[in-house]
Amino acid sequence: MANSKEVLLWSIALPGFGQFLNGKLIKGIVFVFLEFLINVNANFNVVIISSFHGEIEKAIAQTDYLWLMFYPCLYFFAMWDAFKDAGGGNRKYSYLPFVFCAFFVTVGCIYSSTFKIFGFLFGPIWLPILCVIPGIWIGLLLMKIIKKAIEKPESQ
Repeated sequence: MANSKEVLLWSIALPGFGQFLNGKLIKGIVFVFLEFLINVNANFNVVIISSFHGEIEKAIAQTDYLWLMFYPCLYFFAMWDAFKDAGGGNRKYSYLPFVFCAFFVTVGCIYSSTFKIFGFLFGPIWLPILCVIPGIWIGLLLMKIIKKAIEKPESQ
C-alpha cells in the first residue's frame, strides 16, 4: 500500500489517482469518471486557463456554476477517501478539515462571480482556492475543540 502523504498528493492532482495507488481500481475509475464529467460540463479547464491569464470576467462567463458546484465535494471526498484508505487520518475527527474545505470552497464557488476582496474580483478559480484556508483552519480548530470537550468528561 502507498504512503498516505503520497496518496494525498496524487489525489490533489486528480481525484481517483489516490484510489489507484491504494489498489481500489473501481473506486478510482468512478472518481476519474466523475472528475471528467463535472470538469467538461462546468467548462472547468477553460475557466482555469482564463483565470490564470487574469481574464476573470471571461472565466465567470465561461463557468457553468450548476456543474461546478459538484466539484468541491467530489474533490475533497476523493482526497479524504484515498488518504484514509492509505492509513492516514487515524486521529479522531481528522475528516473535519476535508469536510470544511469542501464546504468553504463550495461557498467560494457560489460567491465567486460577485465577491470582491479589496475591490478585486477573484472569480471561480482563485476565490475557491482562497477558501481552502478557512476550511482547513476551522476544520482543525473544531477537531481540537471537539476532542478536548470529549476527553474532558472522560478524565473527570
